[in-house]
Amino acid sequence: MPDRVEPALALPTERPPQTGDWGWEIKWDGYRLHVHIEGSRVKVLTRNGFDWTGRFPAIAEAARALGPASMILDGEAVVLDEQGRSDFSLLQKSLGASGRKIGNQASPAHLYAFDLLYLDGHDMRHVEYRVRRHLLQEALRGHDGAILLSEEVYADPAELLAHACSMGLEGIVGKRQDSPYRSGRTGDWIKLKCVQSEAFMVVGYEPSTSTRAGFGSLLLAAYRDDDLVYVGGVGTGFKERDAMKLRKKMDKLPWRQKEPPVPYSDKRNVVWLQPTLIAEIEFRAWTTDEKLRHPSYKGLREFQDNAAVYRLDSEL
Repeated sequence: MPDRVEPALALPTERPPQTGDWGWEIKWDGYRLHVHIEGSRVKVLTRNGFDWTGRFPAIAEAARALGPASMILDGEAVVLDEQGRSDFSLLQKSLGASGRKIGNQASPAHLYAFDLLYLDGHDMRHVEYRVRRHLLQEALRGHDGAILLSEEVYADPAELLAHACSMGLEGIVGKRQDSPYRSGRTGDWIKLKCVQSEAFMVVGYEPSTSTRAGFGSLLLAAYRDDDLVYVGGVGTGFKERDAMKLRKKMDKLPWRQKEPPVPYSDKRNVVWLQPTLIAEIEFRAWTTDEKLRHPSYKGLREFQDNAAVYRLDSEL
């Protein structure tokens, strides 16, 4: 069994493909996980390879119940709201997210499993997706608990996306039925979003005397190759309590300075920060000069999962 597998990632696209055999699923708004099961031994790994088994005890318990088979499950850890929709902020709250430290808080999150990478001594990554899905479904059949099958939906993707958006969901994911499991954004998996949501580095904030937290907006950056690039600010979506906690985190960063850590030509009053905190931002689109359009703050990502920071060179 591999110690770790780089996850396959969905390539953003604006329209469903016109050709090919695709399977469609709801896009879950949570944390990507790989669950390694070897009998009673279970490891729950983040997308960046950190062991978060202790943070997802319900998922780990459900994984042990799948033994004595050995397998690697690929899926998304989520917490659902009252309408049954995955809610990233509820997941963050359940984890006691600190932004820079793992902490000890355990989450009751469920895992929606959507792929099977390894099964009883066999590496399944070279097997086509439709077969992996069938074997995953059989592996989970008859098991209750915190690991659930992410159901495939057989419908026109345009109609499915419209329905998902009307229900307030994040979007849909399509996967080529005949594709192997390939790490990275290869185009075998695609995502169509109702509203885009990605992770960006916090590089500064604008001070404010009109809010208790003392800041009016965050300044954000994404990667282009190995460099950070300014992509605009976000000043909405903050709940007062979360904003106060965020300000305390920013005040504890190792250094603040007058010079920006990214190329920046505006004359606004900004407190520049060491690029350490990572924020999940919801937005509608990109402007022509590569700035976020209508951004809204959703919460902090974990420092250990910083591989998720948005990359302009690979996405736009």
